[in-house]
Amino acid sequence: MLESNYDNLTPDIVIQAIESLGLISDARVFALNSYENRVYQVGIDEHPPIIAKFYRPLRWTDEQITEEHQFAQLLADTDLPVIPPTKDDNGNTLHQFSGYRFSIFPRQGGQAPEPDDFDQIYRLGRLIGRIHKAGSAKSFQHRPSISVESYGIEPATLLLEQGFIPSYQTKEFERIIEQLSAKCKSAFAQADNLAWIRSHGDCHVGNILWNRDTGPWFVDFDDCRTAPAVQDLWMLLSGDRQNQSQQISEIIEGYREFHDFNLSELQLVEPLRTLRIIHYAGWLAKRWSDPAFPLCFPWFNTENYWQQFLAELHDQSDALDLPSLNVY
Repeated sequence: MLESNYDNLTPDIVIQAIESLGLISDARVFALNSYENRVYQVGIDEHPPIIAKFYRPLRWTDEQITEEHQFAQLLADTDLPVIPPTKDDNGNTLHQFSGYRFSIFPRQGGQAPEPDDFDQIYRLGRLIGRIHKAGSAKSFQHRPSISVESYGIEPATLLLEQGFIPSYQTKEFERIIEQLSAKCKSAFAQADNLAWIRSHGDCHVGNILWNRDTGPWFVDFDDCRTAPAVQDLWMLLSGDRQNQSQQISEIIEGYREFHDFNLSELQLVEPLRTLRIIHYAGWLAKRWSDPAFPLCFPWFNTENYWQQFLAELHDQSDALDLPSLNVY
């Protein structure tokens, strides 16, 4: 039976779980920066350390996690810089111990790429084009899709129903969510020949490790979903609109060396950004009972936070009325 939280996931359990796979730990366990799951670097006797990822209980089904692993392995098998989980002697990548599901990965060092380094983002565009070429060959059967409903309306409803939005702001919040949802739905409906493909789903610079010797590595496919291709491009952008236009131009130029890119998807950049902002607030609220979250996000659920959040949503409403980014 799966645990419902991480209360019983002690360092001893982590070590026992690793050793249940036939590995011998040297008892060095270091928690890494992860909130949705619990991720540890575990020392292995006379071998390099490994990364152990303990999945948040009850979040994904076994089939969804296995499909994530299969997608990562497919990409690695086509010589893409992706780190799939390690298989055991029976070919399994998802394991269970003491009520927790976990996987192990080789350790890969590196740092986040620089958004203003055009050589780096051009190279990332080429690699994402290759990822999407492989991803478009077939569909996910178990992983969810990004949608206005799941990334916007559902988290907004959770914020309201669980009392996170201050009472004096609820009417304004409901009004702006209704407005944003309508604009986002319209943008998706107007995108010509929109294709939905297997994607990384959470392709921001924190999930890319740039190694000085080997280049970029894409990690953490935990949020891989069916989505438009631009979902894996827009989170690499930063700065003002001019900077973002320059960046997306470099990314798409590299991308198109390996896979077609539908320029009409550029009108989805701000809708996807809007949905992510709402989804992020809902994610924090949904996890607020996890003791790690109030400690790591003390600014959340304060009066100042909700004022800034509403102001950001109003800014996004204006951004949704702007034309798409230019491609040079």
